Amino acid sequence: MTIDIKKFAELQKASKESFFQQKQIVKQVIAGKKVNCNVCNLPLMLISPKKDRNENQIEGIRCAKGCTDIQLDFV
Repeated sequence: MTIDIKKFAELQKASKESFFQQKQIVKQVIAGKKVNCNVCNLPLMLISPKKDRNENQIEGIRCAKGCTDIQLDFV
């Protein structure tokens, strides 16, 4: 099996950009800024381990529909 270096580089670039975008979203939401989901345009919510959490929810940032779902580990 051979690896297409050009396609691999494109995948790395897309992954890096996605990570940066998610990092920016996390920073903004934690800072209390209003950020909307890119898909459904509903506001993103921070679900922390100590408040706003139902038993079935995992901590993180998500919209009401679940289009955006960024899971976070709280220490």
